[in-house]
Amino acid sequence: MKQIISKISKESSPSNIIQKSKQEIANIIYELVEKEIQKYSEVTKIEFGGSYAKGTWLSKNADIDIFIKFKKNISEEKLESISKKIGFASLKKYSPYVRYSQHPYVEARIKDTKINIVPCYDVKMGEWKSAADRSPYHTEYMKKSLTPKMRNEVRILKTFLQSNGIYGAEIAKQGFSGYISEVLILEYGSFEKLIKSISKIKENYVIGKTSNQFDTAIVIIDPIDYNRNLAAAISNKNIVKFILICRSFKEKPSNEFFKIKKLKKSNKFWKNLLIIKFEFKARSPDIIWGQIKRATTSLAKQLELEGFTVLRSKSYTDEQKEAYLMFFLESTQINQIYQKKGPKIFREDSTKSFVSKNLKNAELIWIGNELKIIALEKRKHTEAISFMNEFLKKNLNSGIPKGLQRDFKQGFKIFVGNKNLRKSIKEEASELISVDDTLIHFN
Repeated sequence: MKQIISKISKESSPSNIIQKSKQEIANIIYELVEKEIQKYSEVTKIEFGGSYAKGTWLSKNADIDIFIKFKKNISEEKLESISKKIGFASLKKYSPYVRYSQHPYVEARIKDTKINIVPCYDVKMGEWKSAADRSPYHTEYMKKSLTPKMRNEVRILKTFLQSNGIYGAEIAKQGFSGYISEVLILEYGSFEKLIKSISKIKENYVIGKTSNQFDTAIVIIDPIDYNRNLAAAISNKNIVKFILICRSFKEKPSNEFFKIKKLKKSNKFWKNLLIIKFEFKARSPDIIWGQIKRATTSLAKQLELEGFTVLRSKSYTDEQKEAYLMFFLESTQINQIYQKKGPKIFREDSTKSFVSKNLKNAELIWIGNELKIIALEKRKHTEAISFMNEFLKKNLNSGIPKGLQRDFKQGFKIFVGNKNLRKSIKEEASELISVDDTLIHFN
């Protein structure tokens, strides 16, 4: 294990040439932003943030974040308006555009470097007015707490997470953020110790110090805010994947854990995929991802209520105009009849109510072996496509988030299989009918 970790440490650390290049870009942007903030008395100062400021960035990809700190008494509207003006003016040579978190922020690219100009309030610790207000404190804390060796260990962890598809705080990924990576290394001291500890972690285990109770698979406390559980932003699926790959790496250390793996898919299950495609009016990537994830969860529930068994589901968008809701079903066709179980006959009122409601329309009704009344009902829909078509036309308000309803009213397509999918979308859909890449390590 130690040899592998040493090798990855060298590969993930930026060379002197790359460090010099990043520093030159950072200095240029800092000067441009610093010049623009002179026009606004509402701004107190600017400072670098994120992995660049903390020295934990990977050689192959490093964002440069500059935080604009505003006086705490100005309105959110003013903060957003001024920060966008500063961002666009300072990055005008680099085709800037707006991204969204709690507040909009301006982003641009210089060569392969992403630049983020992010607003926050200049407040005391604990007096947060927005989520971004913690970030400067995160930077200050990690710069002070991480040793040079720990910074390299963070890079190894980030590479490990990235290679296994669970790195990234954006809502599309719901993975481990760069800051969480730093918190974990700071807590355990090294990548190797982290691997061994996570391999045997128990459910609801708390990493860090807090007196609060949190209901997540594991709990990761923010060291500058003991009331904040960083793990709340990570999906359960990604937490489980992290635990499994830690166990597997501990048992069989290999360079393969630091390489992106090809999925092993089963082509015979394409006919079990139900796919809904629609186009949407342009909006922030974070917003559209949140909306389609909620829509997928809601429609999976409706399919289950109708009698279809949803094995897996996912959503995808190109972030420009197309979105897809995908469902891997046990079968896209189900039996026309099904049994509806009523109460036990000892519950007099409930039994009477069940019989009176179902006797007239049921195909058959009888007393089952479990002493329950059983009604044999007939389904209106036996095909997933026809059910979903009718549901979306008649129940749009209850099945789709409000923000997507106008998009769906403009039209949607529902189909089974992959004949109507272009190559890039097929790749996304194929994840539903593939062996989870996390489990391949156990072979």
